[in-house]
Amino acid sequence: MSTPRIAPLKPPYPAEIDAELTAMMPPGLEPLKLFRTLAQNPWVLRKFHLGNLLDRGAIDRRDREIVILRTCARCRSEYEWGVHVSVFAARVGLTSEQVAATLHGDADDPAWSEADAVLIRLADELHDSATIAPATWNALAERWSPAQLIELLVVAGFYHTVSFVTNALAIDLEEMAARFA
Repeated sequence: MSTPRIAPLKPPYPAEIDAELTAMMPPGLEPLKLFRTLAQNPWVLRKFHLGNLLDRGAIDRRDREIVILRTCARCRSEYEWGVHVSVFAARVGLTSEQVAATLHGDADDPAWSEADAVLIRLADELHDSATIAPATWNALAERWSPAQLIELLVVAGFYHTVSFVTNALAIDLEEMAARFA
């Protein structure tokens, strides 16, 4: 465990921050270290919360998690990858082989269906070149609507941002979160 570059806030929180943190978490759970660290800047915390893409959007939650896990794995954000594996992976139907493939595999991994593989390619191409190759775009456009395609791109971008923050601030891993293996 490293020393975080900016310490997460500890309770008691100012009323405005307490309300924001409470709204971000399921009832009874302590706010994540990421959220408590962002709370050092209440404006950023609020914008981060407003930018949350985990509610019911245009894309299937399983598809969203594949993009999130692969993006975080490629960015080497053990913090965010681990939280998403522990909280969401099983809920959306990802197998342990698929979770491992987000970290150690590629689009050709046998754990992936054809549709899953194109999501992995989307995350990889955006990470590597900040764009999507024509063949990958065509495969995406065959399966997802324009609204869904935009959401997939924004999800990948948002989790690049989250990865930058968790990595650059050296946020301590959550105790309940999965680890890179």
